[in-house]
Amino acid sequence: MSSFYLTTPIYYASGEPHIGHAYTTILADVIARYRRRAGQDVLFLTGTDEHGQKIQEAAAEQGMSPLELCDLMAGRFEEAWEELGISHDRFIRTTEAEHRAVVAALLERLRDNGLIYEAEYAGWYSVGQERYFTEKEIGPGRVDPIAGGPVRRIREKNWFFRMSRFRQRLIRHIEDNPEWIVPVGRRNEVLGFLDQPLADLSISRPRARIHWGIPLPWDDSQVTYVWVDALTNYLTASGAIDPAAPKGERGFGDLRPSRWPADVHLMGKDILTTHAVYWPTLLMGADLPLPRRILAHGWWVVGDTKMSKSLGNVVDPIGLRERFGADAVRWYLMREMSTGQDASYAPERFLARYDELANVLGNLAHRALSMVRRYRGGCVPGAAAGGLARETEAALAAYRRGLEGYRLHEGFAAAMNLARGANGFVEAREPWALARDPERRGELDRTLATLVRTLAVLAAMFEPVAPTRARKLAARLGLDAVPLFAELDALRVGGLSVTVGTPLFPRAEPVPPTRGADSC
Repeated sequence: MSSFYLTTPIYYASGEPHIGHAYTTILADVIARYRRRAGQDVLFLTGTDEHGQKIQEAAAEQGMSPLELCDLMAGRFEEAWEELGISHDRFIRTTEAEHRAVVAALLERLRDNGLIYEAEYAGWYSVGQERYFTEKEIGPGRVDPIAGGPVRRIREKNWFFRMSRFRQRLIRHIEDNPEWIVPVGRRNEVLGFLDQPLADLSISRPRARIHWGIPLPWDDSQVTYVWVDALTNYLTASGAIDPAAPKGERGFGDLRPSRWPADVHLMGKDILTTHAVYWPTLLMGADLPLPRRILAHGWWVVGDTKMSKSLGNVVDPIGLRERFGADAVRWYLMREMSTGQDASYAPERFLARYDELANVLGNLAHRALSMVRRYRGGCVPGAAAGGLARETEAALAAYRRGLEGYRLHEGFAAAMNLARGANGFVEAREPWALARDPERRGELDRTLATLVRTLAVLAAMFEPVAPTRARKLAARLGLDAVPLFAELDALRVGGLSVTVGTPLFPRAEPVPPTRGADSC
């Protein structure tokens, strides 16, 4: 069995989960579930980023210790992911003892390789992003270019990583591996960034200013830069570094079995540079292989404005789940955003996507199962399920191309189109008319068997995005579980005992408008 390791970014533990977090994590979950359906051994990692100045300040404002705040917020994220059906295999926290030890081991390897030095730095610092920006990046308005937050001029001594040494090597890797960064527009952004000289990376902050962090193993007056700390979580979870090994044998490379390198690092486009420049150069410096792919998705916006807590236009995914169910939220997010592009949240679009589930897939299931019960007492005929074979094969091929090419909206469009085609098949075959003609009994049996088999295929196709309803559909078909893709060819539905039940997707109530300004 082949393995597959994918990661989300770990989320900063200073705020509540919102739809941006939910989209990234659901996208990763859908990919993980699809890969499991395809028979792969998956490690799906997510978690919380728990060090740095923002945590330190947010905790002080709330009268808590940093760790108390992190414990609270890590719990909130884990609860949210449970409610949204996230099937992660590992939830990592950067305050874990193992992770702290792995960060120290990685830093020591970089220092042993002659890539760390101490120097004074003067520049513009954003607390919101916990990073420095150049004069060119902040522009005349002197705000951070990512979120528009304030920056301030800082001069201090830091330890630096010789990132500049790896600029040409990184450019060659990107050019030699055109699908390493997807979509292609993001790849071009990174190459554009690398057109300019690459500065060395400050990997520490003075403890006198930021005490909440992992001390450098050789200088406890400095703590590790939060991005270096956070990115290293991918190695910690993979098992690539054994912090208990003697120095010089830190479990790097092939010294220890691990899941590294990651098959996919998944993140929003705003943190692409840290993942596609900082992270690979750190790995190069530590003599470790690079991740196999970096997938940077777009932003959810309201009107023309990115969702932002400060603007009050953030959509609460848990509120939507409580009204419509987790599967409806998951379906909307996967169907509405072309992976890699921005998408605009609109309540009417949410309802349109929900109606698609109810009126196409839900309607097909209800009418097909009702006819098996009405005409054959709930037992699926043993006739060959010959109809829709060509359409099913084509839909599965398009679905798999979409999911494996990270064009999930295309894959799920193919699944929904198969459900539409099956509804059209019902209208064309008119089972109710066949049932009135004893001489056409065989035709009716083949029609019903075809519909049940098609529903079983649809359950497999929808399980990654709508796992709860897919399992419910499989149970109503009389199946023990949702079939794996490898099981579909041999699937025989004759003799299954079906149940109808209530609608898979009940009637929807209107979605309340998004809070915020006229961008709604």
